[in-house]
Amino acid sequence: MLRSEGRILTTHAGSLPRRESLIAMLVKSSRGEDVDRAAMLREIEISTRYVVQKQLEAGIDVGNNGEQSRESFFTYVQHRMTGFGGRSERPIMRDLVRYQSFSKLIAPMLQRSTVDLLHAPKAIGEIEYRDCAAVDLECADTLRILADQPGKFAEPFMTAPSPGIIASAMLNEYYENYEKYIIAVAKALHTEYEYIVSKGFVLQVDCPDLAMERHTSYADRPLADFLEYVELNIAAMNRALHGIAPDRVRMHVCWGNYQAPHDLDVPLAQILPLLYRANVGALVLEAANPRHQHEYRCFKEFPLPDHMSLVTGVIDTKTNYVEHPEVVADRLERAANAIGDPRRVMAGTDCGFETSAGLGEVAEEIVWEKLRAMRAGADLASHRLFH
Repeated sequence: MLRSEGRILTTHAGSLPRRESLIAMLVKSSRGEDVDRAAMLREIEISTRYVVQKQLEAGIDVGNNGEQSRESFFTYVQHRMTGFGGRSERPIMRDLVRYQSFSKLIAPMLQRSTVDLLHAPKAIGEIEYRDCAAVDLECADTLRILADQPGKFAEPFMTAPSPGIIASAMLNEYYENYEKYIIAVAKALHTEYEYIVSKGFVLQVDCPDLAMERHTSYADRPLADFLEYVELNIAAMNRALHGIAPDRVRMHVCWGNYQAPHDLDVPLAQILPLLYRANVGALVLEAANPRHQHEYRCFKEFPLPDHMSLVTGVIDTKTNYVEHPEVVADRLERAANAIGDPRRVMAGTDCGFETSAGLGEVAEEIVWEKLRAMRAGADLASHRLFH
């Protein structure tokens, strides 16, 4: 994958706002309800063209299709794999219910019509990848739309979920234990990972399991148990990435893309050494929001391996503040100084802007303003770091 040679490159974490008409169709599809397939494909086409154009206008260097064809960043696999059905009863993130007054404040948001990630389908049979028809369509449509644009990304990427987030959020009711379940998921995902890379995309593996699960399914367990779980999940991901060059893969780790206290988030320092075991060429990490923007210091205590780059979050995806370009530049300069080489730093967002259809906390117009601010801040930082 590209590095920031001479100037700081910009990217984002994957999902971008969807059209309301498309959201309605994706929500229905996620529930197993009938949807006019031809109409949905037309909506996906229109919406994808729009977000590609908006990214290019905002100055994004490494862009994607905004995940427009997917109901969410991970539950879409129910349409590409066998073995999923029913309904999971997933623990809610502990910080969402820790404060009674906050729970009342966000209650209206939780009642919105969205793809329900807390009650995703579960494993009720053998998990296998059906065929490559769906991923082939997504890749082909994305490449065709990119080719039609007058401007070009320096490099395109495409996301896919980690084995760990699927195994943790789409609960197991079939396999003997978690380890056998996640191995089956990893084997199935290998097909999708390999296909995406074969079509020329940088693969981004989305791994909120490696951080968010500390205050979700591991909220009442010792830290040591959670770290064992992280090790197991990274090993499963490496299995899914077998045969794929690390420099074609980046790994996104986050603490949950939702507005909340986040005061139960596991510190980056406690998981960073384990993240380095992943067979990837870059980490995509939160670093813009008030809970994690100080953690650039971790890279001084735990130096980034020589083969890795860092996509550091400089834009918060949970608030409607538009970051000032000087703030963006400061964040990039701190990250570059901590790592010691600005070529190994790229500007990014903390997470996606609509990780589940209908569940976006930033107004659509403001999303593009934030991405423009990121480009402006990256230009400022580039002038200071490379000249």
